[in-house]
Amino acid sequence: MQDEIRIIPIQHIPEVKQGDDLVNLISKALDHQQIHLEDHDILVVTQKIVSKSEGQVIDLDTITPSQVALEIAEENGKDPRYIELVLQETKRVVRMEHGIIISETHHGFICANAGVDASNVGRKSAAALLPKDPDTSAKQLRETLEKKIGIKLGIIISDTWGRPWREGQVNFAIGTSGLDVLVDYKGEKDSQGFTLKASLIAIADEIASAAELAMNKIDNIPVALVRGYKFNYSHNGSKQLLRDAKKDMFR
Repeated sequence: MQDEIRIIPIQHIPEVKQGDDLVNLISKALDHQQIHLEDHDILVVTQKIVSKSEGQVIDLDTITPSQVALEIAEENGKDPRYIELVLQETKRVVRMEHGIIISETHHGFICANAGVDASNVGRKSAAALLPKDPDTSAKQLRETLEKKIGIKLGIIISDTWGRPWREGQVNFAIGTSGLDVLVDYKGEKDSQGFTLKASLIAIADEIASAAELAMNKIDNIPVALVRGYKFNYSHNGSKQLLRDAKKDMFR
């Protein structure tokens, strides 16, 4: 049984630039709000500030579109430089329709436009790519904060994606460290004594999605603190959230 779970927006984080120390920025913001991290707190950090700090923001003026990108862009009224970036970040095109490319990224994610995003990047004519290795980014944040404060933490790097068969977008976990991303209730008995056979909960995605309620897409709050969730400390990372191709009924 869970007790109360709180979600606290972490404000006063300035515009992040390449090379910025996210741990330092987050720590200063926590101090400003007089928040002290506690054992087993979870920090949900948006992909965008991780990408910015790691230099994953690309000036579109440096991109030379391929012929394929030019054709796709002309057909759909898009910037060919942006399309070229999407194609470069794409391992496999799952589907392309209505000017949207559903891509499998080199990470194994399946999402719109390979996660390439031109919003909230801090300057015009630029686009942010996903972090090269979100799990490693999450691990580095966790280890540095844990060493600084002396407690156990969970870190989730989140991004906002659409969902098949459902309208609207939600936050998903694309990188994690310190907590199990799945909770398996298989073999457990429910309140009526029925043995559960297929109840695998994507808890990291649920936490990331819940955190967005406090962060809000347009309020420039890139970090949220989730407190009170009882998680198992783990070093498994987020790869368990990716469905094996052999189990994918829609490939």
